[in-house]
Amino acid sequence: MSDPGVGLSSLERAIGYTFSRPELIIEALTHKSYYYENRGKSRAHNERLEFLGDSVLGLSVASYLFRHEDSMDEAIMSKVRSYIVKGSVISEMAKGIDLGQCLLMGKGEEDTGGRNKASILTNAMEAVIGAVYVDGGPEGGAEAAMDLVLRLFGERLDKAIASGEFHDYKTEFQEVVQERLGITPEYRVTAQKGLEHSKVFTVEVLVAGDVSGTGSGRSKKKAEQQAAKKALARFEDTENTQEGRIE
Repeated sequence: MSDPGVGLSSLERAIGYTFSRPELIIEALTHKSYYYENRGKSRAHNERLEFLGDSVLGLSVASYLFRHEDSMDEAIMSKVRSYIVKGSVISEMAKGIDLGQCLLMGKGEEDTGGRNKASILTNAMEAVIGAVYVDGGPEGGAEAAMDLVLRLFGERLDKAIASGEFHDYKTEFQEVVQERLGITPEYRVTAQKGLEHSKVFTVEVLVAGDVSGTGSGRSKKKAEQQAAKKALARFEDTENTQEGRIE
């Protein structure tokens, strides 16, 4: 979106909220790359609203769980909340409303595929939630933001509660690899043991042909999740080591 006025009405329809202060949603959609390239016509970028929206999202999910899932203990509620507020889920919601096409973005970021980057979409989605909270004011902001969160995340939240699956490591690992390397991980079954009704599968996840993680489970899906979980941990360890060297 090169013109801040283009696409706002369609975005408002997508999220089910109309802003009384349009400058807030424009701020939420402004990536810092655009702000620094357009100092004369851009009032702010979205990092402050992102900071606020991150907390509002977490609080909204926690409040919903507390009010509607009275059989859940603190540990389970914490796991569900952590699952919903992680980047891969948030960026998926952002893609569902075509948020990337609404962003104000600098030329360099645009040219490198910024509109589809999971991290940028996650930050923008959180900024939109923060903008709704501020726009609603001290009386109605919290309620408006919670309503928005439930409209966008409610189905995913209910599905996670019903299935008991609170973390999609496979999706998260795929997004990390795609963002960092521009490729998609591949999975292959390396072993099947046991009787037909009680098989245990072993799966490897490969990145550019190299094994990044191995997992086992009573289904291919569970084995893939375990492999992705281990691969994620390995990627994070590598990243932390590199950051330590830089420091």
